[in-house]
This record gives sequence, C-alpha cells and structure tokens, in this order.
Amino acid sequence: MSDRARIEAFLEMMSAERGASPNTLDAYGRDLLDASEYCGGKLETAGARDLAGWLADLAARGMAPSSQARKLSAVRRFFRFLFEEGDRKDDPTAKLDGPKPSRDVPDVLSREEMARLIDTCGEDLRLKALVELLYGAGLRVSELVSLTLGSLPRRKGERWVTRDVIIRGKGGKERLCPLGGPALAALSDWLAVREEHLPKNSLARTRAEKFVFPSRGKEGHLTRRRLGQLLEELAIMAGIRPNRVHPHALRHAYATHLLMGGADLRSVQTLLGHADIATTQIYTHVLTDELAELLETAHPLARNG
Repeated sequence: MSDRARIEAFLEMMSAERGASPNTLDAYGRDLLDASEYCGGKLETAGARDLAGWLADLAARGMAPSSQARKLSAVRRFFRFLFEEGDRKDDPTAKLDGPKPSRDVPDVLSREEMARLIDTCGEDLRLKALVELLYGAGLRVSELVSLTLGSLPRRKGERWVTRDVIIRGKGGKERLCPLGGPALAALSDWLAVREEHLPKNSLARTRAEKFVFPSRGKEGHLTRRRLGQLLEELAIMAGIRPNRVHPHALRHAYATHLLMGGADLRSVQTLLGHADIATTQIYTHVLTDELAELLETAHPLARNG
C-alpha cells in the first residue's frame, strides 16, 4: 500500500475513533506528507536514521521548534497506528529526541483594556456576547464559533437555571465551562434578538438555526476569519493595537486574570481544556512578570531607591 493510502487510513481512524477535528486532520495530513516526501514516498518503511534526517531538515528550513515538535507528534501517532495494525513490528520514533518547543510569554491584555473592549461593543449585542464568551469562559475560537444552542446552560423562561456551557474541545473531549454574570447577561441579550439574524433562505436557515452565532455561509455559523476581523475593528475603535486583539489573546487574558485572582493552576488547566499542565504553566510566567513590575513600582524600598 502506498504512503498516501496508509496516511488516508490513519486519518480515517483519527476521525472515527479519536474524534479529531477537520483542522487537526488537515494538519496531520500535511505533516505526514512532508515526512513521506523527504523519505522518497517510503515513510511506512522508514527507519530511525531516516526520520532523524527529516527532523534535521526541518530545522535547516528554519522551522520553529514548536512546529517541528508538532510534526514529530503526527509521525509518532502514525507509527503507533502502523504498529497497532500489525504493519510494523517496531516504532522508529521511539528513540528520537524531538526539539523542546520554546514557549513565548504571551502579551496579555490588561483588565483595563478588556473593560475598554467590552464597553466599546456598545449596542452590538452579538459582538458583546462573543467578547464575553472568549474572555468570560476562555473558549478557543473554533469552540466559540461552532457553539450550539444545545450546549448552552439551561433556561426556564428568561432565567438561567444552570451556568455551565458544554464545550466539545480538542480530540472530541467535552468539558464544562462555567459562565459568570456578565457573560450570561450578554448571552441573554444576544439570544433575545438572534432570530432576527438567521438567514432568510430556507436551506441556509436550516444549516444555521442550531448555532448560537448563525451565518449564511456553508458552515452555518460565524467563521473564525470573520470573528478575527470583528475583533480587529473593535480594537481600533477601543484605541488598542489591532495585532494585540485576537480570539486567543482574550483566552490568554482569561487564564492570566484567573491566576492573578488566586485560582490554582490545576483548575485553570481544567477550565482551558489543556491536556498537559505544561501548556497552562506559560501563564505563570506572565504572572511572575506582572508581580516583578508591581514590586518595582509599589515596594517602599524600590521607591526609596
């Protein structure tokens, strides 16, 4: 069987058994085809030396350590699949040392900047709900735009009975994200007018009516690109550099401000849906920087110096 056919079988397994998202499957497919091309179309029979050469080639191309690590992760999963299927009796990736991804400390929006963004939403109820859910629940952009009405907290009339939104995250794993008062209020305001924004075309309406943020597009919901554009326009109106305001920036702010408020790291990991706590620990570096700056400006000895 050719590499391409093996890769397609692997992707089918990841979709059916692991619930991998289309974006994840696309990334795996590209990464595996890259490795296959380096190995002359013989990735299935490649040895550790071949794969080590491929990793060296990635570095020589100037690829970031985090991108190299992601590609190696895809190849590791592929060979695990071959081993489980009985197509390989060994795993050539077992002894490979991958690059350690360097984690840049994110530039986090301050509480004052977040308040300014929310105020700037004004009477745009959809935009305010989007911002409140990104910042108030730390949702990933894909989780937010594809949010369905059935995932929302339960309501009795106009009153929220529960406050947890059900999120289907990476790998199809579900988690509960509690919403605070401002997020629930913004959501209520948007839901009150949401039907007015449903597509008029019956086919498009059928596609869109289950989503919290419907759209006329083929997916039926607001696209990630459009959300990015909306936040960019909002940032300009709020007087904040547009490159600092994007969906993930609001998720960064959510995590950092929780830690600043006294939340423990494990709880924040659960709320964010991180599989590895090392991913969450990046926010402790931000917090350390903020505290160091506070010490420099607020400590009596610093002022005396």
